[in-house]
Amino acid sequence: MPYPVMNTLLDDGFPRGALNYWKSSFVERLDDELIDLAIERFETTPSPLNAILFEHFHGAVTRVRASDTAVPHREVGYNLLLPSVWLDPADTDANISWTRATFDLFSPYFADRRWLNYFSDDDGADAVRAAYGPNYDRLLEVKRRYDPENVFHLNHNIDPVGSG
Repeated sequence: MPYPVMNTLLDDGFPRGALNYWKSSFVERLDDELIDLAIERFETTPSPLNAILFEHFHGAVTRVRASDTAVPHREVGYNLLLPSVWLDPADTDANISWTRATFDLFSPYFADRRWLNYFSDDDGADAVRAAYGPNYDRLLEVKRRYDPENVFHLNHNIDPVGSG
């Protein structure tokens, strides 16, 4: 399948003009309690466009050493993703509240790592450190050497002073 075609497969789930708020974290394992919690929480979602996804990390991505790239997450496992999507601005508070509450209820299952692509605006320096894991200190040194003035900061930033 050509990449441009594959890149449009989920478009209907994210209609033009939709509002969204996402949270995610890796989970240690998929077990019955976690699946039951996902079912319970999904029954309470305020938007039919919201989802609870478990992305399976396996295969080639897990055969790369953690230090070979900036992204260290090479363990076989799952990333929990809570993409909340809604159309009416009046539903914003209900959807963000549901996403945050659901994320908090899943927290006992979290692994000590985060997937950088799915941060929400309220994720802070601890999330950035968890996203880079054992590579954070090495990347901090690169940042200090090549971008000490923090010119490239419009991202999930590693601040050259080391605060996140």
